[in-house]
Amino acid sequence: MRAWGLTSAGVVRKENQDFFETFMPEGIHMGAAVVCDGMGGAKSGEVASSLAVSAYVQEMVGRLRPNMKVDAIAALGKEAVTRANYTVFKKSLESQEYDGMGTTLVSAVMSGSNTVVVNVGDSRAYLVTAEGIERLTVDHSVVEDMIQRGDITRERARRHPIKNLITRAVGTEKHIECDIFNVDAKFGDFILLCSDGLSNLVSDPEILFEVIHGGQPETCCHRLMEIALKRGAPDNVTIVLIER
Repeated sequence: MRAWGLTSAGVVRKENQDFFETFMPEGIHMGAAVVCDGMGGAKSGEVASSLAVSAYVQEMVGRLRPNMKVDAIAALGKEAVTRANYTVFKKSLESQEYDGMGTTLVSAVMSGSNTVVVNVGDSRAYLVTAEGIERLTVDHSVVEDMIQRGDITRERARRHPIKNLITRAVGTEKHIECDIFNVDAKFGDFILLCSDGLSNLVSDPEILFEVIHGGQPETCCHRLMEIALKRGAPDNVTIVLIER
């Protein structure tokens, strides 16, 4: 297993409130990554996302064990998100500066052919194979709810003025609910994690092309980032690619 990641403030924003980390604990033959997209005034979003990544990784690295079953990894992922939520929420109570801050979180833990994906918010996880691309996560957002009700099409949602308004975030409430997905990833398949700074600008077919046909996987994040930046990147952009 190999992993690569890249983040940028984008073209418009001066601060980058995205954080990510990839980690492959020694001796257990697992690959993992997490991406957080912070929200909040001033630098509060940056604080929220960095705290969430740190808390999540500490919990996972400290408790991942060789040959863990999928259900155990999923339970650990849920507990890691709970710890991240508590950490951010507790910090938000310390001062007015941090009041209301929060962050999205999407993570993947790859163990053999099994991958456990956890998400809160609208950062996404994709399974990318030679056969195609599949979005694994469902956005926790107002426009996604509108799509599910049939009020708007997915294409219209991409241009909707409130497309970035999320309905669930890490750290904004005392308790958190996350989605968990178990995915079968074969040798040579990829898991791609990203913040909405990428998914709002680069289509699923374009992501598929760059991962599978665009060049070496080592440079894929850079190629996708270049596309986003050339299109104006009004938001922070973060991309992580894990190869099975």
